[in-house]
Amino acid sequence: MLTKKNKFLNFLFGFLTASALLYIGGVLSFKANPDEDEKDFPQGYHIISPAVPDDLFFCGERVPTENIEVKERIDRELVVNTYFHSATILAMKRANRWFPVIEPILKANNIPDDFKYLAVIESGLMNVVSPAGATGFWQFMEAPAEKYGLEVDDEVDERYNVEKSTEAACKYLQDAYNQFGSWTMAGAAFNMGFNGVQNQIDRQKSKNYYNLVLNDETSRYIARIIATEEIFLHPNRYGYDIKPEDLYPPLKYYTVELSSPVSDFADYAANYGINYKTLKYFNPWLRDNNLTNKNKKTYILKMPEKGFIKIIKE
Repeated sequence: MLTKKNKFLNFLFGFLTASALLYIGGVLSFKANPDEDEKDFPQGYHIISPAVPDDLFFCGERVPTENIEVKERIDRELVVNTYFHSATILAMKRANRWFPVIEPILKANNIPDDFKYLAVIESGLMNVVSPAGATGFWQFMEAPAEKYGLEVDDEVDERYNVEKSTEAACKYLQDAYNQFGSWTMAGAAFNMGFNGVQNQIDRQKSKNYYNLVLNDETSRYIARIIATEEIFLHPNRYGYDIKPEDLYPPLKYYTVELSSPVSDFADYAANYGINYKTLKYFNPWLRDNNLTNKNKKTYILKMPEKGFIKIIKE
């Protein structure tokens, strides 16, 4: 005869067993219908491998994607940049502001428009400084910057001037094209340097970028430009739904000439109804709070149009 205690234990065991069977049955039923789960998760987002387009060109020069190694190189950069969402979205936003500045300079210097994407992969269209000291949108080191006409010192660094550094980049690329005979090789030289590219041409006895064994960065360099351009030109194809109102607007400004020394740029900015931070935002190439201007040069400064930027009150 069962005691009350045993009856209770039997009841508890039966209840837990039934509960477990119901739970397992529910799980099995759930797994048997995976479509029900996928309908809501992950909210229609599908991670795919984007297809490499059959016909790709860089600066009018065909990309030989029939070569398996070249195709896989492009594929890698399409995958990386498609799913590097934050950087790609921010670069798209900035491009709306800076491509209209860069494009006419490239055109005026007979440099292919595709090279605006070189600035995207170099800096994300920001005035950044690399660990090696390469600076600005085009990531110039100090020596080549000065060679191509940019002023670089403690007070003024024109690598931070988008217009002037783009002019310098055009001169560099044109010289590289003249030396190596193709825009693809000119792009490689922008990354690797003239001597680095020439050494590999002499060593490997080939002038075709796609036939050269190069360091990993330069090997990926042109593919990154091509992939970035492809994504920018066809954003919906790669899952980007960026609306016009999401993009950063072009800067609205007027210009003033400065040919005299300035002892304090905070005071100088106040004379134009702005603060030092706003002056630097529009003129990041000013690297100190004063300007001795020993060579009595005339500089062109940008000042924000009234109402474009709201000055924070003290």
